[in-house]
Amino acid sequence: MERTREVINFQIDRSSSVPAYAQLIRQVREGLRMGVLQPGDQLPTVRSVVTSCTVNPSTVLKAYRELELSGLVEARQGAGTFVTGRLGGADPHVMARLRTGLARWLGQAREAGLEDEDVQALFASVIVENSARQARAGGGSRAASASDEEQGAA
Repeated sequence: MERTREVINFQIDRSSSVPAYAQLIRQVREGLRMGVLQPGDQLPTVRSVVTSCTVNPSTVLKAYRELELSGLVEARQGAGTFVTGRLGGADPHVMARLRTGLARWLGQAREAGLEDEDVQALFASVIVENSARQARAGGGSRAASASDEEQGAA
């Protein structure tokens, strides 16, 4: 059965260098990864996003169009835009536990005087180091594994 409740409230950071349409896309993708959005959920109407975020309708349409092209949402004439795809596959309970731990860590980072950009840089550096370590160990990424499987099938 299809759910038709709106489950995401978009926020636009005007001080960000990231364009508003890309912020909307990122928020939908994050919602899918975190399990906040599920197939069947309805995204807010273009009009409601324009009103709540004070953005141009073409900004919202561009974001929704890109999400549709990537197979994550579907626009239905006269009905709205609905989530049709999935991202991630982690157990929601595991995600909740990790989120709690990360929130605790972030509190410690704040107490140590780290600002958003410091936290982002630290996090990005750990991701890069971890990916490089996995690649050296032959673990690679899921994308690399899938690519290897495709080449083996050819």
